[in-house]
Amino acid sequence: MSPPLVQRRLAGWYTHVLLFATVFAEGDLMKIVIPGGSGQIGTLLCRAFVADGHNVVVLCRNPRAAPWKMVPWNGQVMAEWAAELDGADVVINLAGRSVNCRYHAANRAAIMNSRVQSTRAVGRAIAQARRPPAMWLQAGTATIYAHRYDAPNDEATGMLGSSEPDVPSQWKFSIDVAQAWEQAAQEAGSRDTRLVILRSAMTMSPDPGGIFDVMSKLVRRGLGGTAGDGRQYVSWIHEQDFIAAVYWLIHHPQIAGAVNVAAPNPLPNAEFMRILRQAWGVRIGPPAPAWLLEIGAFFMRTETELLLKSRRVVPGRLLQSGFAFSFPDWPQAAEDLCRRWRENKRLV
Repeated sequence: MSPPLVQRRLAGWYTHVLLFATVFAEGDLMKIVIPGGSGQIGTLLCRAFVADGHNVVVLCRNPRAAPWKMVPWNGQVMAEWAAELDGADVVINLAGRSVNCRYHAANRAAIMNSRVQSTRAVGRAIAQARRPPAMWLQAGTATIYAHRYDAPNDEATGMLGSSEPDVPSQWKFSIDVAQAWEQAAQEAGSRDTRLVILRSAMTMSPDPGGIFDVMSKLVRRGLGGTAGDGRQYVSWIHEQDFIAAVYWLIHHPQIAGAVNVAAPNPLPNAEFMRILRQAWGVRIGPPAPAWLLEIGAFFMRTETELLLKSRRVVPGRLLQSGFAFSFPDWPQAAEDLCRRWRENKRLV
């Protein structure tokens, strides 16, 4: 491991340890309510928060046994769940129907409505609380930015999407959803509650069913080659940095508004997949042209946007505020994730 890499990893580790030490030195244990927290991202956060001693409440449609409290909600109607927000320290709204589907009319309506309506419901509950939460972290997406190769998108100078020439209707729909999602949060915001919108890239963890797990299965089966022309940028973030970034945003009250939650070094798809193959020790990965991906997506009942749209997103505000990434570069992140995936399989 090169000296500069060691220095960056140590800087990231020191930042995270210092942050957590400060939290516990102040006895700042929090009540954190997570609407829509039963999915992969919510589970990552819940595990981390509970391990650190915080009181976690998940609002979900189908509560189940878990190491944290789970409360039923439907994402629309104000009900008993709203009481959980009264007196909470932080609300992290992750609610929204999965986008892993075909974008026909019914699914488009469900994707849009599940995000906008749940965000408005959370906003109403915050507005009506006698003791509103100090902070509202609202899920968003890095998909809001334009498909481009020429320059990275940060929060200050990034180009929002949908105005690119010949943009596919599916991509424009995703951008429309992202913008409506953010607008719903901004309109519902309370002056007493700090709002941060998480424009998140793909969060990589070794957990079953996540995006890293899916990509890894393709690679191990010899199908992890370049997608399309391979020039499109892939933005990503390691799960440890995602969790640390959420903590960082909670404990830095000067930060509000949209924040890119992504590693600082996105890279083209061809390079991203080559590095992932190398981490798994797989030499073969035949390329998949765009037309073949479209056929595969049709039969898998999904869309190719995740593979073919260029997401060159960088975390300008996080870096400016002093946040240090433990995994700023994909080779080290992929190596760590593959190692932990193998360890998890041995434990099963």
